[in-house]
Amino acid sequence: MLNEKQEQYCRESRWDFSDLKALFLNCTLKKSPEMSHTDGLVRISREIMEKNGVSVEALRPVDHDIAAGVYPDMTEHGWDTDAWPEIYEKVAAANILVLTTPIWLGEKSSVCTQVIERLYANSSILNDDGQYAYYGRVGGCLITGNEDGAKHCAMNILYSLQHLGYVIPPQSDAAWLGEAGPGPSYLDPESGGPENDFTNRNTTFMTWNLLHLARMLKDAGGIPAHGNQRSEWDAGCRFDFPNPDYC
Repeated sequence: MLNEKQEQYCRESRWDFSDLKALFLNCTLKKSPEMSHTDGLVRISREIMEKNGVSVEALRPVDHDIAAGVYPDMTEHGWDTDAWPEIYEKVAAANILVLTTPIWLGEKSSVCTQVIERLYANSSILNDDGQYAYYGRVGGCLITGNEDGAKHCAMNILYSLQHLGYVIPPQSDAAWLGEAGPGPSYLDPESGGPENDFTNRNTTFMTWNLLHLARMLKDAGGIPAHGNQRSEWDAGCRFDFPNPDYC
C-alpha cells in the first residue's frame, strides 16, 4: 500500500512508537466483508503506524449493534442490546483515534454521527487526575467521496473530537474526492485514488503528526492537570481566582 517516499519515512524514523495504540473507526455504511473505499485510506495510515511498531486495530461500527443515545450504556435506558460499551473499552485503550467516513449529501455518514454521539456519552468520565477521559489522546480523520464536502466533514469531526478532550495535531485530516457525480470511487481501478499524490501526502502527514503528538503527550504524562480538572471544579475550586479555604 505504501509508495517509495512513505516507505523511506518509515525506514528513517528514529522515534520509538512501539508502546502506542491506535484505533480506526471506519464509519462506512457497508458491513464487512463488503468493500469499503474509505478503508483504502485506512490501510495506508495503518501500515505506516504498524511499520513503526504501533498496535493498531480497525473496526466498522456498522458491524456492531450500537444503540442510539447519549449515555455510556443504553441498556440502562430501555435498549435491549448495546455494543458501544465494548467498543468504548477499545477507545479508552487507544492513544490515537482516527474517525473515517464517506461523504453523503455533503455530510459525514450517519454512522459517524452516531459514533460521535456515543463518544460524547463517555466524555464525562474522569481520568485519575480528575480531567475528562479523553485528555492526553490525539485524534484525526480520513474522508472519501464523489462529491464536495471533505473539508466540511473534517471541520465537524475534528471540532467534535477536540470538544470531547482530544488533542488535534496539525494537518490531522486527509481526503480523496473523485470527479463530481457518478463515477469511480477510491479503490476502483480507474479512479487514480491510490496514486493521488495530494491525498497520499496528506494521509502521510496526518499519520506522522498523530504519532509525534501522541509520543509527546505520553512522554509528558498527558495534559498538565491545572485549571482543567472537573473534579476540582465540582469541589469548589476556581483556578487562578480567589478560592474557598477548603480548595
